[in-house]
Amino acid sequence: MPLRYTPMPSALAARYRRREPDAYGLTPEIHVSDGIGMPCRHCLANIKAGDSYLILAYRPFPELQPYAETGPIFLHAEECEAYAGGGAVPPILTTSKDYLLRGYSEDNRIVYGSGSVVPVADIGARAAELLDRTEIAYIHVRSARNNCYQCRIENA
Repeated sequence: MPLRYTPMPSALAARYRRREPDAYGLTPEIHVSDGIGMPCRHCLANIKAGDSYLILAYRPFPELQPYAETGPIFLHAEECEAYAGGGAVPPILTTSKDYLLRGYSEDNRIVYGSGSVVPVADIGARAAELLDRTEIAYIHVRSARNNCYQCRIENA
């Protein structure tokens, strides 16, 4: 089953770059990258040393509800191309040895029992296995250590 790794929506990234309020109603903070551990959730690549980036509260869900987690993310402060690698594992998912994968239903609720920490080499296989389940509509990839949202995986 072909997979698609999807970044945050470009229109939303553009709003944040215009310094419009984040999920908490705050103005995104501007910082300069040291080149270590600053993954952009739009191009899904690491933000290079010396480049400006934003830190903001992001809620990758369409509406508020009990399972709509919000957390900090990084985003290039200047425009970048949205990740378009389709089923290729994005560059940001090669910076750690493993990630948390968790399935969500059509109504954006966690599908209990679907979450597990997965080695990078096994992300595609585990995602395909989860998406083969009828109750799982999409997957979030999150940091295994800090639970930070990385990207979404869905069927292509």
